[in-house]
Amino acid sequence: MGSHRRLAPSGSDRGATVAVGLLSVAAAALGAVPAAAAPYDDTRAEVDRLYEQAERATEAYNAADERADALREEVGTARDRIARQQQRVNSLRESLGSLAGAQYRSGGIDPAVALLFSDDPDDYLDKASRLDRVTAHQAGELKELQHAMRELAQDREETADKLRELERSRKAVAAHKKSVERKLASARRLLNSLPDAERDAYGRASRAGRADLPDLGGAGAASGRGAAAVAAARSALGKPYVWGANGPTGFDCSGLMQWSYAQAGVSLPRTSQAQRFAGRQVPLSEARPGDLVVYRSDASHVGMYMGNGQVIHAPYPGAPVRYDPVGMMPVSSVTRV
Repeated sequence: MGSHRRLAPSGSDRGATVAVGLLSVAAAALGAVPAAAAPYDDTRAEVDRLYEQAERATEAYNAADERADALREEVGTARDRIARQQQRVNSLRESLGSLAGAQYRSGGIDPAVALLFSDDPDDYLDKASRLDRVTAHQAGELKELQHAMRELAQDREETADKLRELERSRKAVAAHKKSVERKLASARRLLNSLPDAERDAYGRASRAGRADLPDLGGAGAASGRGAAAVAAARSALGKPYVWGANGPTGFDCSGLMQWSYAQAGVSLPRTSQAQRFAGRQVPLSEARPGDLVVYRSDASHVGMYMGNGQVIHAPYPGAPVRYDPVGMMPVSSVTRV
């Protein structure tokens, strides 16, 4: 039975063996980390993308909710007006009814007076003018009733339209809320899928906001209300991001701006898109503390300029109100309130 022995490698084989060995060592030392990290980087990028989409949906929610609030107020006012108009119509009918009663007791109701109780005052005026049996006083009362009934009918129609729009707005609010909740839930699931070390690293990065800065520059606000808004925004540092919230214990991005300026006695619109046009637009190079810095082409994020290239803003869930560089994302416009 023959024996087997190991053949010595040739020169080229020895070179290949050495090359493979070196590549293996290099891969172990360098290549393994990026290969392992890439999926985690992709996950973190997807989380950031979902947060951005959630922010857009949040601003849409804010807009729909603001419209619903305005409509509820309009409907309430309209209902009060309808009640007053109905009372006026009833009073006029009662006055004209007294006239009819007096005529009945004296032997019968004049055909002209009977027409006063028609559901169509226009029809009455047309027929009464032909009968030539209407007195000046009766005509004046009827015209007043006619006007009151027209106003009442118009108010009822307008209120019905507002109620229909309110219902549509309520449905829009619910839809946007579900959209935000879905995206935030997806982001949480992705974060939870990361290894503990990666998740902790992301958490540290997303909560790295500073409560103070050593130098915000010497520039002052462009106005007293701007200075007051700056002070209010600083007082909110560290408060949590809460979608749909406008303070005082939690904020979304536009909610922080609205609340800060409210402390200065200025009423801002609720959404970043509307806040963009709440004042005079200025170049970014001329930004002063208190100016609103609006981001992205759809104006879906907003912060407040604080000086020295820094803004205060409510970034996204998990990240508190904090300072960040003004160029953290594409600037759409700068508004001086």
